[in-house]
Amino acid sequence: MVTATANLGTALIVEDDEQIAYILRFILEREGYSVELSQDGRAAQQLISDMPPPALVTLDVMLPYVDGYQLLGMMRAHPGWQDVPILMMTAKSQEKDIVRALDNGASDYIVKPFKPDELRARIKRLVKPAKSP
Repeated sequence: MVTATANLGTALIVEDDEQIAYILRFILEREGYSVELSQDGRAAQQLISDMPPPALVTLDVMLPYVDGYQLLGMMRAHPGWQDVPILMMTAKSQEKDIVRALDNGASDYIVKPFKPDELRARIKRLVKPAKSP
């Protein structure tokens, strides 16, 4: 695996499982992102209000206090966040859950446990590098 040299921007991870958050941070930092982590819905709400739109969001559905579907709606309604790629990541694998996420503005949906190479491929598809002048 090649470690990225350029910073691709900030990735926001919203994940309450410490092990999954650790793995996501590791993968995203290796890909060239700086990472902000929120481990519950309330903290994520604060980040959505305070931080500039990130290059990418990975968003769990089942979170303490505020769930991922509510956060997805807040992100899409917040100025500047409308076009941010949001990858929903959850153990919920029923079709109705996937459709609900995509219908409410998720860019993609991946079921946990995920395969790291599949995650990298989905992120690369969602986040297009900025073109050089």
